[in-house]
Amino acid sequence: MEKQVLAKPMNPKDPRSQPVPQGRDYGVVRILSKDIEGNLNVYVGLTKIKGISWTMSHAVCNLLQLPKNKKVGDLSQDELKKITEFIANPKLPVHMLNRRIDFETGESKHLLGADLELKKEFDIKRLKKIKSYRGIRHATNQPSRGQRTRSHFRSTKRKNPARKAVSTKPTTEGKK
Repeated sequence: MEKQVLAKPMNPKDPRSQPVPQGRDYGVVRILSKDIEGNLNVYVGLTKIKGISWTMSHAVCNLLQLPKNKKVGDLSQDELKKITEFIANPKLPVHMLNRRIDFETGESKHLLGADLELKKEFDIKRLKKIKSYRGIRHATNQPSRGQRTRSHFRSTKRKNPARKAVSTKPTTEGKK
């Protein structure tokens, strides 16, 4: 006697219940100068952009009313334009932005891609220049957030190959 497996009825409004055609090529979608594979969900795909965290991706999906599990390759040009405009100028609470109270301008903003890397690099150079504790730790390749260094972070402590082992045994050269 065989058991019959009943298929779950499909809800036309729920995107998760839509069958995905097998072998479909979604291609690559370019958002904010970053190539994102089209077969990724929107929620996951947005995190591939440097400067967009899972929280930011969640906020983008909710505020623009995009289903999180929709494929990036299925997004229309209008949806891509909305995503790009929103990420470029996010209207989010200050605590969700990655650059709060900028050192030079005093304003809060959200940086992406190369801008984020450059600002981070300039901040570290500034810390080194003013010789703050964090700057000195960066310069010596040590952790700057209070971790212990007795067992870890030993990459800077290398053995000196030129130094020879000194023997503690007395020599018997002058005695006969």
